[in-house]
Amino acid sequence: MPFEKIGEDSLDDKIAVRLTTQEKKRLAQDAEMAGLSMSALVRVRYFGRKIVANTDLVMINHLNRLTGMLKTVHNESHGAYSADTSAAILLIIETIKKISRSA
Repeated sequence: MPFEKIGEDSLDDKIAVRLTTQEKKRLAQDAEMAGLSMSALVRVRYFGRKIVANTDLVMINHLNRLTGMLKTVHNESHGAYSADTSAAILLIIETIKKISRSA
């Protein structure tokens, strides 16, 4: 399997880095939000290049968290706000679909 190329240079060497589980999770989340592999993210950060997060993925992640919170409100209130939570969840789902189509 050939190594990736950046410009004219092949990425032909690697290093091993020890991390805590939490650090690795954070690195993976940051890489996902930036639309990069973890290796690419580390290279970009180390060599001081600017990282531009994939804002669509970031927004979708936040909207998914809101959906989870609304489901929690629905469950803990035993459906007392079901009309409101249902309407809000449907709006979030539609918004996610619109964002996904534009990406």
